[in-house]
Amino acid sequence: MTKTELRKAYKLLRKALSKTQVEDLSLQIANQLLKLPIWNYEFYHTFLSIKEQNEVNTDYVLNILSGKDKHIVISKSNFSTLELSHFLLTDSTKIKKNIWNIPEPISGIPIDAKQIDVVFIPLLAFDKTGNRVGYGKGFYDRFLINCKPETIKIGLSFFQGVEQIIDVFEDDVSLNYCVTPKKIYTFTT
Repeated sequence: MTKTELRKAYKLLRKALSKTQVEDLSLQIANQLLKLPIWNYEFYHTFLSIKEQNEVNTDYVLNILSGKDKHIVISKSNFSTLELSHFLLTDSTKIKKNIWNIPEPISGIPIDAKQIDVVFIPLLAFDKTGNRVGYGKGFYDRFLINCKPETIKIGLSFFQGVEQIIDVFEDDVSLNYCVTPKKIYTFTT
């Protein structure tokens, strides 16, 4: 399937999930994350969930990171440049939804992408070789290309992987892992 076809299909699948299903599946994903060999690092970037899009609820991931005393990094979107700026999440960080309902920091301590060790990535679909489909603006590809080469990239998905995304571009950044409620996919990049 193409990215456009997958985007359409998986938005509908996610929309069909009840709030209870979203919460239960998100908790299962967080529990799966604990099985990964990723917990000896310092800086972890996560997205803040767009509840209106039925995204994986990353509150559970935030709780794990806080409990392990990790530095948590979140982003703010610039829709003019299609780039993300990154900030350390602290007790004093003020979060506000932008006009697309994306929860973002108003300001904070800036963090360079090269400092980030692990990135949890939102997505709509992914394939069995680690390619992913997001909302189509390329924010994460632009961000991930600026991370250090050894940064671990982890997709979070309610659904299993498709066989193949047929229109992958050279600039698309693939995943190291994708974690679903029932399975962890590992990719060689």
